[in-house]
Amino acid sequence: MSKAVGDFGGIVLARHNYRESDMLVKLLTDRFGKKMFLLHRARKPGFRLTAGILPFTLGEYVGTVNDPGLSYLTAIKHAEQFQAIANDITLNAHATYILALIDQAFPDGEPIARWYGQAVDSLRLIDGGIDAAVVTNITEVQLLEAFGVAPNWQGCVVCGRRDLPLDFSEQYGGVLCRDHWRLDPYRFHVAPKAMYLLRQFSTIRLGAVHSITVGAATKTELRRVLDRIYLDLVGVTPKAKKFLDQLPSWQAKLPPKQ
Repeated sequence: MSKAVGDFGGIVLARHNYRESDMLVKLLTDRFGKKMFLLHRARKPGFRLTAGILPFTLGEYVGTVNDPGLSYLTAIKHAEQFQAIANDITLNAHATYILALIDQAFPDGEPIARWYGQAVDSLRLIDGGIDAAVVTNITEVQLLEAFGVAPNWQGCVVCGRRDLPLDFSEQYGGVLCRDHWRLDPYRFHVAPKAMYLLRQFSTIRLGAVHSITVGAATKTELRRVLDRIYLDLVGVTPKAKKFLDQLPSWQAKLPPKQ
């Protein structure tokens, strides 16, 4: 068994009660990928590391990381919870789905420094008021490659043209220009605004986003297209996605705020 002892950054992905008073906490770390940590007596009153293992917490940790097997935390140097996400059910649902997708896209223990950074950027943007649905869409588009699906978004897969209207073709694994739409009768018929954004989302750097506004109709179209891609080509539907999908109808049943 190999192990590393030292400092590392981490985001809390999930927590599970374990035995009588212990807890298992899954962290996405900056150095070691996803690791499961056993915290003895974490459910006892006054547990000293509580602030660092709350949901939606970004922290600087000290511990022993084992490979394979459970790892252990010994100290927390700094911890910040994304308060807006923790206190808003809609933001919570989007953030949970993003983290669940990253969790499913990579095996435990595989270093994924880029996606650690992406996760931090996503949570910071959502917590800071950037449209959570759009941040989620950007993450979904960029994660496709990790799931073994790498659509060509930039130019027609047949001729490379970018100056004609484009549409997405599942059959051809990317976009087709208008001159080649005839090749795929089952192309997605993506609305032009959504097609433009999907192409932008494939290359945008989340850390550089300061503001973004997308109309309701375009957001609905983005959701349709990405749901179909994930259903047909990826085949991954985290439980968090099902809750996210049900959220509008659930919220509609709530009494109006006074």
